[in-house]
Order: sequence, then structure tokens, then C-alpha cells
Amino acid sequence: MSAPAATLSVRIGEVERTLPTIRTGNLGRVPLVEFIGDPEFTNAAAQAMLALIPEGTEILLTVVTNALPLTHELSDRSGLPYVCARKKRRTYMRGPMIQDVPSLSLGVAETLWLDGPHAARLAGKRVAIVQDVIVSGGTAQALAKFVVQAGGTVSGYLAAFSRGESAVRVSALHALPVSV
Repeated sequence: MSAPAATLSVRIGEVERTLPTIRTGNLGRVPLVEFIGDPEFTNAAAQAMLALIPEGTEILLTVVTNALPLTHELSDRSGLPYVCARKKRRTYMRGPMIQDVPSLSLGVAETLWLDGPHAARLAGKRVAIVQDVIVSGGTAQALAKFVVQAGGTVSGYLAAFSRGESAVRVSALHALPVSV
């Protein structure tokens, strides 16, 4: 019989969650953060992250999937609009921007797509990049390229959690261990 998988408890405000850990590539076991389907945890993180938004930020940029509900709640509380990049091209996209992302944490490469009209919303704006967890910073850097290509400026990178050494300077609520 195998030993039970390790878990990790985290607290944001008054909300505590026990995160399961999963095996990823050769990184060992890592904590799995999920905001989808957990409005209490998502709302607590969004409320706490308000203080992380860099001064002068005019719009938020995120990527689907897990960071989307978090960014939506952060937008609702801050009054800042947001734009979302996708991981698949949609047939309705007009003049999308495309960025490849080598994901060190997942061990697979991804492609991000930003619809042209959404990219236009970033032009001339100070943009904060929002993620659920930032590990290597690869996705954050790809999102930053969208901002620059669209004519905006990155005001900062924020996440509910960071894990390990990132290529970008991230403001996070909590640092997760590299492996459990």
C-alpha cells in the first residue's frame, strides 16, 4: 500500500485551504492551487491582492484558466478592467497576437493567443499582469510581450502565490515551497 500524498495548508485572510500535491515532471511533488469552483478562496485572495496592484495601473492582463476567476474578482474590487489571453485560437479572433511559452513547471510548451481588439485595449496603458501562481515567469514574460507589442507598459507582476525563482519580479501573497 502506498503512502498518502503530501498536502500543504495555506491561509489567505480567514480562509484556509489544504492543497493537494501532484507530481510534475522531475520537480517532485508540488502544491496544486485551484481557484476555479472555490469562490471563498478566490474572493479572499482577490481582496488581499488589492494591496499588490502597482500604483498607476490602468488595466489587468491574465491568461485562462485558473487565474481568470481570480482576476475577475480583483477587477471587480479594484474597478480596473481586464483582458484575458487564451491558450487556444478561437475562430472569432481578429488579428490575434501569438506568443509561445516554454513552461518549465508543466514540462510542456504552450501557445498564448490575444485577440486583436483585446490587445488594442492595452495600447498606451499601464498593465499589471495577474496570475494564480508564478513559478519560472515564462507565462508572465509572454504576457509582457503582448503588452509591449500592443503599445502598453508593464506596471508589475502579481500573483496569489509564487514558487521558486522567477525570471520576473513578482509581488505575491505567499511563497510556496519548490517541492513538498
